[in-house]
Amino acid sequence: MNLLPIPAFSDNYIWLLHDGEQALVVDPGQAEPVLTALTQLQLRLQGILVTHHHADHVGGVQALQQATGAPAWGPAYERLPEPISRVQGGDTVDLLGGPWQVIDVPGHTSGHIAFFSVHAQKQPVLFCGDTLFSGGCGRLFEGTAAQMQNSLDQLAALPGNTLVCCAHEYTISNLRFAQAVEPNNQDLAQYLEHCQALRSQGQPTLPSTLQIELAINPFMRSRAADVIAAAVQHDSHTRPEEPASVLAALRQWKNVF
Repeated sequence: MNLLPIPAFSDNYIWLLHDGEQALVVDPGQAEPVLTALTQLQLRLQGILVTHHHADHVGGVQALQQATGAPAWGPAYERLPEPISRVQGGDTVDLLGGPWQVIDVPGHTSGHIAFFSVHAQKQPVLFCGDTLFSGGCGRLFEGTAAQMQNSLDQLAALPGNTLVCCAHEYTISNLRFAQAVEPNNQDLAQYLEHCQALRSQGQPTLPSTLQIELAINPFMRSRAADVIAAAVQHDSHTRPEEPASVLAALRQWKNVF
């Protein structure tokens, strides 16, 4: 099975998974780059997965459905382009590379979901939209820090070799913030160097893995002593014994970084 990030807009990725004949796509904010890839690779679109309702993730869904007839699946409680099959945590989607386990991961939006499969590749695959980024997490537009903390904890419990397929190329800016939080994290320094080399060659930094994120991503490390100390120093109202309070301080800090 082949896993490809299709660039869209200025920094989005539309993930394409295919077996040489059939394909699925995740969060197609634009139809054109997907249709171009399908034509070039001579693929038939079997289905569309949607993680949340933002326009840069759903803007191409209807055009793709009209062009290919492919069905779509998305979060049960968000406003989405119709027709779409509604799914929520605990459901599964039987689609190429599946079954895909649906995980509720609110925080960035109130109904955000992720899709997880242990069969799509040699390593497990996670399509996490804008919940988890490499080195970061999504802004809290509709959800709370407590929801985001719980969502990230759910993802952290997945196998460490899980491929993290998020929807934006935010990695370098996220890692620069992460270094402000943990300047002595050597894993982080090495990973930043690696990602800078990839970007200098025009290559994506994604997918990452959960093992990497647990070592370098401050939002996945809200229980680590150095991260707690940095959050408290930034915001004296941070409650160090509460991971969600630490995450909230980090997210507010990142918003103005």
